[in-house]
Amino acid sequence: MKPQPIQRNLFSEDIVTVPETEGIKYAGSKLRLIPHIIDLVRETNAKTILDGFSGTTRVSQALSQLGYRIVANDIAVWSKVFGICYLLNEHPRNYYESIIDHLNSLPPKHGWFTENYGGDPNSRWARQEDGLKRPWQIHNTMKLDAIREEIDRMGLDEVTEAVLLTSLILALDSVDSTIGHYSSYLSKWSPRSYNQMVLKVPRLIVQKEEHLVFQKDIFELLDEIEVDLAYFDPPYGSNNEKMPPSRVRYSSYYHIWTTIILNDQPELFGKARRRRDTSDIMAASVFEEFRRNPETGRFIAVEAIERMLTQVKAKYIILSYSSGGRATAEDLQETIERVGKLQKIVEVNYKKNVMAGMKWTNEWVREADKPHHEFLFLIEKS
Repeated sequence: MKPQPIQRNLFSEDIVTVPETEGIKYAGSKLRLIPHIIDLVRETNAKTILDGFSGTTRVSQALSQLGYRIVANDIAVWSKVFGICYLLNEHPRNYYESIIDHLNSLPPKHGWFTENYGGDPNSRWARQEDGLKRPWQIHNTMKLDAIREEIDRMGLDEVTEAVLLTSLILALDSVDSTIGHYSSYLSKWSPRSYNQMVLKVPRLIVQKEEHLVFQKDIFELLDEIEVDLAYFDPPYGSNNEKMPPSRVRYSSYYHIWTTIILNDQPELFGKARRRRDTSDIMAASVFEEFRRNPETGRFIAVEAIERMLTQVKAKYIILSYSSGGRATAEDLQETIERVGKLQKIVEVNYKKNVMAGMKWTNEWVREADKPHHEFLFLIEKS
C-alpha cells in the first residue's frame, strides 16, 4: 500500500488526517505530536520509516495506517509486544474475541501479582498493613494472576500472545490507582480502581505492509537497517544540576509492564516493589545521562544524540526535543548542523496546548528555555 496522498481544502491548505491509535498512560506519549509528525513526514517522499524509540507505538500505529512501512524499535519488552500486536497482526478483530471471552471468564486466583501489587478495597486508603501502597485492588490482581497464568499455559503463537498481553495491559491501565507511572502509587484508591478489569480486543488493523519490530539498543540496530526517514524521541535526561544520579528512569516508571510480559516473578525492592533490574545503576540510558564526558567536556547525552544522528542510514530525520532536557538548545543546534541541514522546526507549547509557528535557525533557541515546550526538527542528512 502506498502512503496516502495529501488532501487539501478549498484554500489549498494541507489537511492532516490522523488515524486513531490506542495506548497506555505514558509520560513520553507523543499523542499530541502525531499530527505534526505526519505533516513533517509528508514534506519528504519517504516510504519506509524507523520509529527508533517506539514506546507505546502510537506513532508507528498512525504511520502504518497511512501506508508507510514501519520499523519499530524500543529497548522495552512491553513496547516490542505492543509493536507485534499492532504492526504484525494479520487477523480481523473477531478472530480473537473467543479467546478474550475465555480469559475474562476465568475464576480469580490469589497468586504472585496479588501478593505484591493487590490491595484491600474495603478502605479508601491504598496503604496496606505492611506500610506499602498498591497500584491495584485485589479483585483485579486476582484476575491478573489467573489470566497471566492461562496465557502461558495456552502455548500461543507470537502475534496472538502479543494481542492478549496488550489487551491485558490496556485493561490494567484502565483500573490502576496511579498518576500514570509505577514508581509511586496514590495514597487513596482512585475511583477507577474499584471497576472490574475487563479485557477487550485491541484496536487492531490488518496490516498490508511487511513491518518490522525490534527490541534492541538503538546503536545496535542502526547498522542493520536502512530507511527513508527516521523518527527519534530518545528519553532525555533532566538538565537540573541538582537532580541526583539516582533519579527514576523510564524503565523504572513502567517496571510492572515488563514483569507482566515476562511473568518471571523477579526480585523486588523499594516501596513501589520495583524490579531489581530497574535500579538506577543497572537501568540507566545513555540519553538520560546527566554527566559530562571528562575527555571532551560535552554532555554524554548530547554526544549520544550526535552519534545516533550520524550513524542512522536515512535521508531524513525527525528529532523530538523537550525543553528542560539535558541537551541544551545550543548543544543540539550545533549537533544538527554537524550531521545535515535543518529543513523545518515545529514548536508545540503543551501548557497552552497549541502549536506555534515554524521556528528557524536561531529563533527556536530562545524559545527552548521556556517550560512545557517540545520541538520537532526535520533534518536532511548531508
